Amino acid sequence: METRHLKYFIAVAEERHFGRAALRLHMAQPPLSQQIRQLEEQLGTPLLIRTTRKVELTPAGQVLLDRGRVLLQELGALEEDVQQVGAGATGVLRVGFTGTATYRLMPSIVQAARRTLPGLRITVQGEMLTPQMEAALEDGRLDVAVLRPPVRSGAVALKLLEQDQLVAALPADSALAEKGSLELSELAGQDFIGYPSYSAVSTISLDACRKAGFQPHLVQEARETSTLLSLVAAGMGIALVPMTSRMFSFQGVVFRPLRNPPPVDLAVAWNRNSETKLLLNFLRLFDTLPASQADQPDVQQPIIPPETPSPPVAAAVKETPRED
Repeated sequence: METRHLKYFIAVAEERHFGRAALRLHMAQPPLSQQIRQLEEQLGTPLLIRTTRKVELTPAGQVLLDRGRVLLQELGALEEDVQQVGAGATGVLRVGFTGTATYRLMPSIVQAARRTLPGLRITVQGEMLTPQMEAALEDGRLDVAVLRPPVRSGAVALKLLEQDQLVAALPADSALAEKGSLELSELAGQDFIGYPSYSAVSTISLDACRKAGFQPHLVQEARETSTLLSLVAAGMGIALVPMTSRMFSFQGVVFRPLRNPPPVDLAVAWNRNSETKLLLNFLRLFDTLPASQADQPDVQQPIIPPETPSPPVAAAVKETPRED
């Protein structure tokens, strides 16, 4: 039984009239009648009871109508799914975000995916540290990561998104909070709250302090930016954080810019050995995001081949706390 025969039969069975069914199918009535007779001969049983005024279904015809409708719906869904997979628009991607990017970029990316990649399911893991995401990209536990470079793995490809800079987060009652901007050397002798030593921001901060002539006195570590700023608000110490951390509104914390601040990059990363059409389509969504407050550097970036966007996404958001 061919699909076209089934479509013809369902049209006649629903209209209960060959003439109306022929109009619906945009064909002449005699060929339609011939196709239905061929279907009955193929199945070896009458499907319709024909009279001069109307058409009725036989019990066999009723079975074919009921199950045929379901079959055509499934075939239509199958055709659409195959087309979407071929266009790289259907599947599951596991995406990790670092620190404030979880709250600042993740909603925009999910919304962009809903508009352009129907059928995609995104599983998000938020506030992760760069080394954790790098390891997860290597062993296949993540497909994409928004992280702070550098990374050490040759399997991980990077595309720079923006260049942020470090600022000082201070307790509101600190004497340093009275200044408009600070030299990094002015922070010598202060108690510091920092990210874990293996995080990208911690590495950049420590290197900058050493170049300014001092070793920061670390009194507490925190993996989440929100926790770190809470400890600053409590007066436990000061912190060096990316400028975008100012999006967190904490009573008792003030941010002061640094003169000649060290840059802190934000990049999207993926495993270059696991590139798929779906992954490349998803990576292009980052090009559609509005520019952040951070300056965009003029750097050479990997080229992702152009693709015609596919014509919403179930986003399963699983936030596992961790950095900036």
